[in-house]
Amino acid sequence: MSFETILTHLENGIFTITINRPDKLNALNQKVFEELNLAMDEVERNSDIRSVLITGAGAKSFVAGADITEFNSLTKQGAMDLSARGQATFARLEQSSKPVIAAVNGFALGGGCELAMSCHFRLASDNAKFGQPEVNLGLVPGYGGTQRLVQLIGKGKAMELLMTAGMLNAQEALSAGLVNYVTTPEELLPKAKELLQLINSKAPRAIAGCIKAANAVFDEKADGYAVEVAEFGNAFDTQDRVEGTTAFLEKRKAEFRNN
Repeated sequence: MSFETILTHLENGIFTITINRPDKLNALNQKVFEELNLAMDEVERNSDIRSVLITGAGAKSFVAGADITEFNSLTKQGAMDLSARGQATFARLEQSSKPVIAAVNGFALGGGCELAMSCHFRLASDNAKFGQPEVNLGLVPGYGGTQRLVQLIGKGKAMELLMTAGMLNAQEALSAGLVNYVTTPEELLPKAKELLQLINSKAPRAIAGCIKAANAVFDEKADGYAVEVAEFGNAFDTQDRVEGTTAFLEKRKAEFRNN
């Protein structure tokens, strides 16, 4: 599969998506969103893909924000449509039944921070910086930033960052709970792949159930406990559950087959 603004690579069940506009610090334009959606189509239909890793090309930036050159021609309705389309794309990442993690290598600002936050969790290199600086442009985050930032780091700190356009460095992001690990730039992708290989060794349907139930915490229309009950039942009624419990009792490593 060939793209203009992203690179994709599948190895050992890990599908790596690299935002590939390094001359623009990987800024998000409409072509990037279009191709991200096509890449997620592949994730959903390809059974060889067990998990997804999202990163940015080059050492300076994960995604430095939205491509502002596209903004000036927009009407109010056009801007709202742009926001809704971006939210829909990032919702696909958040709701993917396959794990999606971000390896943040440098700036993750504006739409880049929103992209990272839509992933199931995040790793950062020690040169990473996170923020939602939209108020500097007279704007409000449009791709879910106001919602996910509050969910991930709490209302008080999120309000401060949203209103001051402040940034968190990697260690501050780790302390705030925005990222799970901080590494050197050289160790970032190996650490991300190590975690995904560990996740890939578990039962895929159980992983999907964990994702769905955890996401239900933030869905006002869902009863998270009821979702958990349903996903527990769904997982229980699989051959992988039989294999997992049998392997535990037999004191051996389970071999899951996604059935």
